[in-house]
Amino acid sequence: MQTLLIYEDNQRLRQSLELLLNNDVDFRVAATYDHCNEVADEVLAHEPDLVIMDIDLPGTSGVDGVRRIKEVRPATRVVMYTVFDDDDRIFRSICNGADGYLLKNTPPLKLVQALHDLQEGNTPMSPFVAQRVFQFFRQQQLQPDYQLTRRELEVLQLLVGGNSYKMIADQCHVSVDTVKKHLQNIYAKLHVSCGTEAVAKALKERIIKI
Repeated sequence: MQTLLIYEDNQRLRQSLELLLNNDVDFRVAATYDHCNEVADEVLAHEPDLVIMDIDLPGTSGVDGVRRIKEVRPATRVVMYTVFDDDDRIFRSICNGADGYLLKNTPPLKLVQALHDLQEGNTPMSPFVAQRVFQFFRQQQLQPDYQLTRRELEVLQLLVGGNSYKMIADQCHVSVDTVKKHLQNIYAKLHVSCGTEAVAKALKERIIKI
């Protein structure tokens, strides 16, 4: 039997989820909460196998709640259960360690099945969310390779950071003329004509991490 914790600030939904899951012989809801401000302590106390986590909670958000759970008990699987389907919340949740992402329009029986799938090592996602994740990684794969050298990437990183030519030269231990030459090569490879365009393209296409 799998032990669960539920984090949901809507009392009616929280109670419905508890009733639904306690009626399944494979699950036992150990506790429910309307916020996740003390989630680390609660997870250590109950040692749940699964957590159902809303995102829009008072105080600490569910996205941060996932991170705290994984910090103290990585083995606990966490499913986001939310109305939010925007890229930012989806990918922040996944990056923080979420094991699944379900929208609240998921029918109850499909929710239960998704939790069973999670037990078996699968990653349940609502179809719309799975499509967004697929599109994201497909775009990443199609991202052009501009063939920037390691030094050119370093110079571009410093340019994105707001450094002047002289500051870049000092940090790279080269002359200002060498920096200018690197930048000319960078502009040519990125198909831009100036530093502002290079910075914009580097950020938009995630050539440089900030």
